[in-house]
Amino acid sequence: MKKLLLSIVLFIGVASAYAHDKVFTNNQNMENKTSTLRLIYPQWQGGIVDHWMPDIPADDASRGYYLGAQLLNFLAPESSQKTVEVPVSLDINDRKTEKGVSARNVILKQTKAALGIIGENAPEKIVTLGGECSVSVVPFTYLAAKYPDDVAIVWIDAHPDINLPYDDYKGYHAMALTACLGMGDEEIIGTLPGKVDASKALLVGLRSWDKGMQERQKELGIKGLSPEEVANNSAAVMEWLKGTGASKVVVHFDLDVLDPAEIIAGVGVEPDGMKMDEVIRVINDIASGYDLISLTIAEPMPRIAIKLRNMLNQLPLLKE
Repeated sequence: MKKLLLSIVLFIGVASAYAHDKVFTNNQNMENKTSTLRLIYPQWQGGIVDHWMPDIPADDASRGYYLGAQLLNFLAPESSQKTVEVPVSLDINDRKTEKGVSARNVILKQTKAALGIIGENAPEKIVTLGGECSVSVVPFTYLAAKYPDDVAIVWIDAHPDINLPYDDYKGYHAMALTACLGMGDEEIIGTLPGKVDASKALLVGLRSWDKGMQERQKELGIKGLSPEEVANNSAAVMEWLKGTGASKVVVHFDLDVLDPAEIIAGVGVEPDGMKMDEVIRVINDIASGYDLISLTIAEPMPRIAIKLRNMLNQLPLLKE
C-alpha cells in the first residue's frame, strides 16, 4: 500500500509538469520513426460522469480522465515508440450541447488535432492512452482507411457505446463505437478518414446496457460476449475473428469492464465484470493470432490521485 501511495504521489508531480506541455515526443526515437505511435489522448469532454462520483468535486470528476491519461502514460512500460500528446482544453465551461452532443465544438476541434498528429506521423500501428472512450475513434478510423476492409474491432467494455446524438444521454464517449462504424454527428463523422462495418465489430465483457441499446445492437448486427463467455478461454473471440476474414485487429479496452470486486479503475462499478487476467489473456490471444494494429486503454478515473492532489493543494509550503 505504501508503494502504491508513493507511486501516485510521484506521478502527481510528473503530471503537473506535463500539464503545460501539451505536445511532447520521445527524444530517443526522433531520428528513426518506429511503425507504432504512442498517442496520449487525455480527452475528458465526452463523458458526463460527475454525478456518479459524489465524493469528488464535480469539476475534478469531470476532468478526471485527463489526469487518468497522464497516469497511464506514467505507468506504461518504456519503449522506443514515438510518443505524442493531443492538446486538450481544460476549460470546464466549454461544454455546450449542440446537435445532441455535449461539448461538441471542443470535441470536433480535438478530433481534428488528433487527426493532424496521426497524419503527420503516418504510423502503421497506434497505442492510445486516454481519456474517455471516444479517444479510440480517430486512431481506429485512421487505420480502417489505411487497411480498407481488413480491420476488425474488438471492443472490451461493460457498455456497448453505440449511442447516437438523438438519444437521451449526450456524452460522446457513449457514441464511440457507432462513430467508428460511420454513424453519428454528420460533421464529426465527415472528418473521420474511414469506418468499419458493423459485422466486423465485437463487444466483449458487455453487462450494462438498457433495452433500447440491446435492440440497437441487434439491429446493427453487432455480436456481444458476456464476461462469463470469455472467463475460461478466448475461444469465442477467436472464432468470431476467424469469421470476419480480417487479418488486422484494433482493440479498445475500457477499464470499467473490470470487476470492481478486484479493482475499481474506471467510473463504472457494475458487478461481475472481467478479471484483469482474463482481459490480458484475451488481448494477448488476439495478438498471437492476428496483426494487432491498435490498442486503446480508456476511461481511467484515478479517484485516489484526485483526492491526494486536492489534499496537497491545501497544505502549507507546497505552493511557495
